[in-house]
Amino acid sequence: MNDQLNPAAPDTAADDPPVADQPATGGSAAGGPDRTTRQAAIWATVVALPLTVIVALAAFSQLNRAGSADGQPAGADTSPSASASVAPVPTTPVQMAAPALDDRAEVVCRALLSQLPGTLRDLRQRLVSDGAEQNAAYGEPPITVACGVPPAEFAPTDLVYALDGVCWHATEQPDATVWTTVDREIPVRVSVPGAYDEPGQWVTAFADTLIETVPSDADAAPRGCRA
Repeated sequence: MNDQLNPAAPDTAADDPPVADQPATGGSAAGGPDRTTRQAAIWATVVALPLTVIVALAAFSQLNRAGSADGQPAGADTSPSASASVAPVPTTPVQMAAPALDDRAEVVCRALLSQLPGTLRDLRQRLVSDGAEQNAAYGEPPITVACGVPPAEFAPTDLVYALDGVCWHATEQPDATVWTTVDREIPVRVSVPGAYDEPGQWVTAFADTLIETVPSDADAAPRGCRA
């Protein structure tokens, strides 16, 4: 009787689809260790970054002190080739005369002196005793440049030298070879001491500046200077 009034409940377990195992998502037992590990990693990174910055700053400071220990900026080229590229010169001025110039010569000489190089090969430019607007000197013994000098006087049969677009007359003296331009509006004289080999090669260093700043006077130039 009871079996008729209370039929057995249908067995639905067989009809339900299978359910995959799900990982536990709640509870401190499952999530606690992972969260603790992540927090530890974050704190380790926070601590490590300032330490890295401090180490880098300390290394940079050491490099700066090492670079300035010998009076040179950090990173400066202190190799022997760099320090020896320009020969040292005395601090005393080179004794040179400074004759009065007329207005035109003063303008031209100032233009020339303003464009002369600071070094001549490996010779540093030096102070001169007089006439910085018309005189210059390089090295020791000094190679001197004088603008506005008297024109060179020489026999018509003397040799003249056309060097890189500038014409010169050379006079041999006991201690130097004196070169004077003979094709420029304002004469310029370069004295090369005997201590230097091939004096003509030294005067060519001034050719470009002479051409740019001292106008030519082709009509007054000797025949050997004319093209």
